[in-house]
Amino acid sequence: MLPGHGQILAKGDLQVSERERQVATTNTFHEIAVIVADKCINTETKRPYPVTMIEKAMRDLHFSVKPNQSAKQQALEVIKQLREKEVIPIQRAQMRVRITAAPKDGKRIAEKLRPLMASTENEGFDPQFELVGLIDPGNFRAIDEVVSAETKGRGAVEVLSLRESADADDQA
Repeated sequence: MLPGHGQILAKGDLQVSERERQVATTNTFHEIAVIVADKCINTETKRPYPVTMIEKAMRDLHFSVKPNQSAKQQALEVIKQLREKEVIPIQRAQMRVRITAAPKDGKRIAEKLRPLMASTENEGFDPQFELVGLIDPGNFRAIDEVVSAETKGRGAVEVLSLRESADADDQA
């Protein structure tokens, strides 16, 4: 063992300089902003926000990084605060999903899924039941559970895109 390391192990203190702490906090602040920018869109333009604009909004909120919490947890908190305090018009980007099942299960499943979906784009029964639509990412698990329970595991929920925004239309 190197000299001095036994003392750290015995006393449990590793001194972190103010500069190191500041760099870590700045990096986490940026990481949170990246996660928020990746998961959200502007409600007015339906386009993603640049990371710099999310960082500015976080500063406007006087958001402070919690060193003992993951960046993802804090990003979800930032999204909640930005929406509640209406700092910027923001919402979670929706996921595009395809749900498939046997035609006999389709109508029953569709009725249970509609309240959980933001919108439906396509619904058909030939040769199998298929429903394509947009959902809030928070509803994915509930939708998957409905499909699994109603089809006894024979139906499927497929994610077509994780983040649906106006940019996707431009690329088509």
